[in-house]
Amino acid sequence: MKAVHFGAGNIGRGFVGLLLHEGGYEVVFSDVAAPLVQALQEAESYTVHEVGEGGQDRTVTNFRAVNSAEDPQSVAAEVASAEVVTTAVGPTILKFIAPHILAGLRERSPEAVPLQVMACENAIGATDTLRVHLRELAGDEWDELAPRAVFANTAVDRIVPGQPAEGGINVTVEPFFEWAIEQGAFGGNLPLIPGAHFVDELGPYIERKLFTVNTGHATAAYLGVQAGIEKIADALADEQVAAGVVRALEETSGLLVAKHGFSVEEMATYRSTILDRFRNPALPDTVDRVGRQPLRKLSRHERLIGPAAEAAERGLPVDGLLDAVSAALAFDLESDEQAVEMKGLLAEVNAEAFTEKVTGLTSAHPLFARVAERVEAARR
Repeated sequence: MKAVHFGAGNIGRGFVGLLLHEGGYEVVFSDVAAPLVQALQEAESYTVHEVGEGGQDRTVTNFRAVNSAEDPQSVAAEVASAEVVTTAVGPTILKFIAPHILAGLRERSPEAVPLQVMACENAIGATDTLRVHLRELAGDEWDELAPRAVFANTAVDRIVPGQPAEGGINVTVEPFFEWAIEQGAFGGNLPLIPGAHFVDELGPYIERKLFTVNTGHATAAYLGVQAGIEKIADALADEQVAAGVVRALEETSGLLVAKHGFSVEEMATYRSTILDRFRNPALPDTVDRVGRQPLRKLSRHERLIGPAAEAAERGLPVDGLLDAVSAALAFDLESDEQAVEMKGLLAEVNAEAFTEKVTGLTSAHPLFARVAERVEAARR
């Protein structure tokens, strides 16, 4: 069995690639970073270090790597003969890997078992997005190619912090992981992924993860920066920062209870687990790394504005989430392009224009005026 995984970064190697390996697949990593691809090509194995309670070292073997920028023909050939394709490239990069998958589908035998495609990204419906890119690229050819693949949305969760420079291709991760996969597309022929759980409807699980893990992580980062703290674990040890994170997550939990029917007790337990993970002192994650790309994280369907907008529509409290938005607006990191761009936008346009452009909210939305107030305060 073979799986092609796009994105050989830390998440690709330390989470998706690891579980595919443990499922018995030969893993072919596809990436555009030439030094990383070369390092993988020259290695016979790498180690995933799980740090924290219950963690252990796991060795990954039986993998190869292909540079998709230099050798797209090889990538297409690998896709054509694979059982599974996964991604961990970031939602905005899916459109750039779609041509490689499409080329593979063109080469794939119509009689072969359909390719199982799963985009493992921090975004709602990422696999659907990838399928749309493929359909648009294929045009009239899509009707012929579509039966050669099945597409399943997934929700993935594992904290993979910034890695030490001397780590090479080894990866440090937390012991906890969750990989939920919508099972309907597979028709009973489920991919072999140890520890993954297959569900009928993925939406609630995706939003629970995004609006708890991602919202909480970002809130801890932005409030941590304001408090002058360097590491995420230290930020959660700060009483004021921790209170701010708890407040924001209580608000997202309220939304998830109202929208998806999770019980209050279930969300309290889930929230507690997430906060304990953030407090793991063995994870050397920094507030700067987690806080980077603030413009994306302030966009309409992302981890702050997304849940805040839906909560406001239901008349639920959002003050904790708005405090996180204020902290995000103050994120100032010269090495981050989006932070620099955000600072320029705050100086160039008024609060209403910034709010509409960055958050995607319209003036008629019940959250718009409250966000615009926070933007105006950030401009002063």
